[in-house]
Amino acid sequence: MLDIKLIRDNPDLVRAAIRAKHTEDTVDHVLALDRDRRAIIGQVEALKMKRNTVSEEIARLKRAKEPADVRIAEMKAVGDEIASLDDQLREKELALNLLMDSMPNILHRSVPTGADALANVEVKRWSPNGDERLFEKREGLDHLALGEKHQLFDFKRGAKIAAAGFPVYMGRGAQLERAFINFMLDVHTRSHGYSEVLPPFFVNAQSLRGTGQFPKFADQVYHIPEDALYAIPTAEVPVTNLYADEVLSGDKLPLLHCAFSACFRREAGSYGKDTRGFLRVHEFNKVELVKFTTPESSYDEHEKLTADAERILELLEIPYRRILLCNGDTGFSSAKTYDLEVWAPVEGNWLEASSCSNFEDFQARRANIRFRRDAKSKPEFVHTLNGSGLATSRLMVAFLETFQQTDGTIRIPEVLHSYLPFTEIK
Repeated sequence: MLDIKLIRDNPDLVRAAIRAKHTEDTVDHVLALDRDRRAIIGQVEALKMKRNTVSEEIARLKRAKEPADVRIAEMKAVGDEIASLDDQLREKELALNLLMDSMPNILHRSVPTGADALANVEVKRWSPNGDERLFEKREGLDHLALGEKHQLFDFKRGAKIAAAGFPVYMGRGAQLERAFINFMLDVHTRSHGYSEVLPPFFVNAQSLRGTGQFPKFADQVYHIPEDALYAIPTAEVPVTNLYADEVLSGDKLPLLHCAFSACFRREAGSYGKDTRGFLRVHEFNKVELVKFTTPESSYDEHEKLTADAERILELLEIPYRRILLCNGDTGFSSAKTYDLEVWAPVEGNWLEASSCSNFEDFQARRANIRFRRDAKSKPEFVHTLNGSGLATSRLMVAFLETFQQTDGTIRIPEVLHSYLPFTEIK
């Protein structure tokens, strides 16, 4: 959520941010509601002062045993008017909050200009030993054929027991998936300084509002109406909201958490997207990285978080590139986002495996997460950041296609040997 003072003082800046993310311009409506709200507050405060004066006058008349009926009637009328204005104030504040909840974050000045993903900028490209040949398309089995050949997963049975887009990992495929998760958690906790969290996979509506999924993306979340609970689209939601309505100690920042979770997305079958196999699924596994920082350190921490996710790919020997998203492709809540895309050589395509974002104080305002620099300091909003470190579904695609051998076996890189009872799949 944006600061209302920012909208009042810099409406053109906010309008530009809204246009940059192709969102409806509601600045004038917000400012009108804010003016109405402040005017009502002024009226209520004036009436309360009048009520206090009349109340004192009534008390004086009663002490003097003089008639107070007129004053009592006047005080009742003032009370009724205050109650009516309070109702109007609640309506104005509700409407104002709904509009402000739908306003996107303001982009960082370094974000490139562009309407869509075609304007994203490649910042970095990495392959083992700098071998550019690894970025070429090559012949071989795709991940679906490899999965069927080695009985690693079963999408047909997943559809039978649930629906399309819900994979079943089988045998060595299940072991490989578990190895990915354990390996990533171990690297992030042992080498990168993150504290592990295992959150619930269901959250309430306020948690989704806090991280910016609600109200804009409410139709993309699985919902259990009877319990007022929602399946999480990412561990970002429960982990960020761990500190909702809290004031953190400044000397504890940056606070770093990593978390494994299943993730649930209703929109996985979006029109025009490649939905084969793991390319788009309704349920997938992910290790999430979440940071809480001071405002002045958040962009340094954003670079470090992105590098932490990249390190996983480098250890796994998976060729990747880092992309800086343009304004038209940057998410609703984000001020700046890097995507990490892995190269799938048989698909001949780049697949997003991580998205690393700095939200500045946008989420913190919605979830009311603050910090105090010292005991005498006024609380300030933290900056929140998160990134996939990594999502396993598209990683699985790139992994299988990258490490398949000419004899049909799949090589397992050395870093995973201690996590698996096999060193190749054959």
